[in-house]
Amino acid sequence: MTETVRKSSVSVEIDDRIIGTWKLVSASSTTASGERDEAPYRPGATGFLTYTAEGRVTALISYGGRKPLGMAAGAEEQAEAFKTFFGYAGTYALKGDTVIHHIEVSSIQNYVSRDLIRTVKIETDRIILTTPPTLVNGKNQTVELIWQRV
Repeated sequence: MTETVRKSSVSVEIDDRIIGTWKLVSASSTTASGERDEAPYRPGATGFLTYTAEGRVTALISYGGRKPLGMAAGAEEQAEAFKTFFGYAGTYALKGDTVIHHIEVSSIQNYVSRDLIRTVKIETDRIILTTPPTLVNGKNQTVELIWQRV
């Protein structure tokens, strides 16, 4: 069921099928030359994605193989921990087969006040989000994320 929620002076389309919490099943990426990577966030990556009926989104991705920080973690160890975890929250709008995440807070400050646009395919218990070409691990790639309803 689709309904319209009014946020201040903006109407937002909400599709009940997207509302809920989703766990990352897989992530893969493809470069423009067709080079495919089945683990752009390293093997064993985990994550959660939550959409609320009020139009809020939260996304968290933890790369696979992360190590615990030592009690007196140095700058290099802290940088690796930062580099291997990504999270943001904000509002979202669903428009046809596109979902737009308007970022209000992020582990990467450059994303704040930006829109992250994803193609979305909604299935019964899965959603598939695909990014436009994006710089990931130093390469311009299209990333496909498959999420399973929790």
